[in-house]
Order: sequence, then C-alpha cells, then structure tokens
Amino acid sequence: MMGFRTYAPTKLIFGIGKLNSMHEIKMPGKNAMIVISNGKSTKENGSLDRTIDQLKMSRIEYAVFDKIEANPLKSTVMEGAEFARKNKCDFVLALGGGSVMDAAKAIAAMATNDGDLWDYVGTGTGKCKIVKNIPLPVVTITTTAGTGSEADSWGVVTNEETNEKVGFGVEDYLYPVISIVDPELMKTVPPKLTAFQGFDALFHSVECYISKTANFMSDMYAITAIEYVGRYLSRAVKDGNDMAAREGMAFANTLGGIVMTISSCTSQHALEHAMSAYHQDLPHGAGLIMLSIAYFKHFVNNHACDDRFIRMAQALGMKDANKPEDFIYMLMELEEECNVADLKMSEYGITPDEFPKLIKNSRDTMGGLFDCDRVPINDKDCEAIFKESYK
Repeated sequence: MMGFRTYAPTKLIFGIGKLNSMHEIKMPGKNAMIVISNGKSTKENGSLDRTIDQLKMSRIEYAVFDKIEANPLKSTVMEGAEFARKNKCDFVLALGGGSVMDAAKAIAAMATNDGDLWDYVGTGTGKCKIVKNIPLPVVTITTTAGTGSEADSWGVVTNEETNEKVGFGVEDYLYPVISIVDPELMKTVPPKLTAFQGFDALFHSVECYISKTANFMSDMYAITAIEYVGRYLSRAVKDGNDMAAREGMAFANTLGGIVMTISSCTSQHALEHAMSAYHQDLPHGAGLIMLSIAYFKHFVNNHACDDRFIRMAQALGMKDANKPEDFIYMLMELEEECNVADLKMSEYGITPDEFPKLIKNSRDTMGGLFDCDRVPINDKDCEAIFKESYK
C-alpha cells in the first residue's frame, strides 16, 4: 500500500545567510517569546543577537526564555507557558536545535490552554484530552541538523515525574508558520554533537524508509536525505567550517522532518526514548547510534525488506551493493568515520538490569512505533538488541 497524505503549511526558507533577511518576512505577531536552550551557544556564537536585531528591524517586541534542557522537561514547558502569558507574547520563536523547537511547540499549546501538558498527551499516563484553544503561532530558526522539527508539528517532551519521553503535537496548528534553515548557524556545532545530530537525521529517514507506513512520497524524500547524509556527514564532523557539508546536512535534516509527516519512524526511536527518559544526560542521537547496528541487523537477518536495505546501502555510497548486509557495513563505516562507533551505554549510567524496565517503558509510551515495524520485535528481541549494543 503506497498511498499517502501530506500537509505542508510551513513557509520554509532555506540557505546560507537567510537569517539576515528575516526582517523582510511578515511575522505572525508583534511580541515574540524567544525560546533558547539553557546553554551558552546561541549567546556566544551571536545567533541570539542577530535574531534580536532582525526583530528590532521589524519593530517586534521580545522576551527571552533561556531554560530548555537537552531533553526538554514537562516542568520547563509549563514554566515557559506561564512566561508567555505573563509577557503577553503573541507568538513563539524557537532559536536552537530540536529540543528547543520541540519545547517551543508544547509551550505554544500550553500558553493558550488550561491544565497540564500531560492532560493532552495521548500515550502512557497522558489523559488524551483534546487541545481546544488554538496554540500560539510558532516560528523556528534551527541551529542544528538533527531532528527536523522545523518541518513538522510534533515535539518530544519528558515527564520527569513518570520517566515518560513521548511525542506531543497538534497537527493542524503546531507546524511552524515560518522556518528559517540557515546552515551558517550550524558551523560552530562541535564535532561530537554534529555526529549525534547527523545520525538522528539519518535514522529518521532510514526508519521511515523501512517502515510499514512508507509510501511513494516518503520514499522520495527519505532516499534523498540518506544520500546527502552519506555524502556530507563525515565531512561536517571533520570540518565544521565546510559550508557545503553543513548545507548538505541541513537539507538532509529538513527532508527527514518532512518524511516523518508522511511516513513514520519505527521502534528504534521508542527504545531510545526510554533510555533518555531515565538518563537525562544521554543525547538522543547518541542513544540511537548505540542501538543502531544490532537494531537494523534484526531486520536484515529476518529479511524484512531486502531491496530497501540494498537501496539504502547504495544511497550511503556503495554503488554496487547487492545484499541487505551491505547497509550494515556502510552504517558501521560511517559511524567509524564520525568517531562514534565506540559509544558506551555504561558511560551514561545505563546498566543491563534496566533492560526490562526500558523495554516496558518503550511499549507503554510509544508502542505505536512498534506497529510500524515490518517484522515484529518482541520483548526477547528487544533485550537481545540491548545486550548486543551494551558496552
């Protein structure tokens, strides 16, 4: 079945230096809540000042909320929603990576709706309530190439009280109104984070390509994104000032975001979300890398979709690939080139006795992604993947 549904309401502005023309774009309000991370990067690399200058040129007021964690927490989202109301902000501007953009969407929804974010979450302990009031408009300026959040209506938030890390979204209203993708803003991202983010972008497209929900439209985006990652990720890791590589990865990332609105990720993302739900300091991309070889071997060994794995191996650079195992080889090679092949779960505090808990958490909170697997993965399979991945 290759039918699809697509909805693309975001005005997407892509290219080196495009932030400089933001003042020429009509914003969706007059008082922006600028959402940034709790780190120093946007302040030190000048992107915050540049964004503020653009807003001033448009005569737009602003207030800065600088508290978003690497894995954004529900409590921070709720604090941000109160900040938006207190400062009478009429739109949310996310300046940062995936965590900032994800949190900004949830803040935009809770700024106009009563109660707690988890009242509106549809999985786990969420109460499945409908978001009744239209969220504040969202504008995104992405500074990383990882999550593709600039192109979709979803965000991932962790409930620190229940250790649930889940997706939250409102399809018709949380797509960014405007997204600026300026690769120039990504050149100061350190090599390790460039790799983590790049593999997250890769796995979005890989999972959507082998998912049951893959279709004509998603395949077109996904395979192109995989080709661009294969061509440019290791270059971006080795030289952050290689603007052709930064541009190529930014393009792959944005395509991956679009792919997730047309197809769906698979259980790899559910398994990793459980890991970082319990271990807040674990970068999402790092967790995915740790699982990746064992995870995709499961599908290759079970001949889930041999032709698709061969095509992905070709997209990653092995033009004469002719067996599904070639994809595993190319993935291992890319991880070696990007110096992430030896990541250890143990360095982030994960222990083997947690595996049953992580498996249960992944099914309870994001069980729908398991339904997208072409070959079923049972709990025994999940435990085997964790054990093979553990270092």
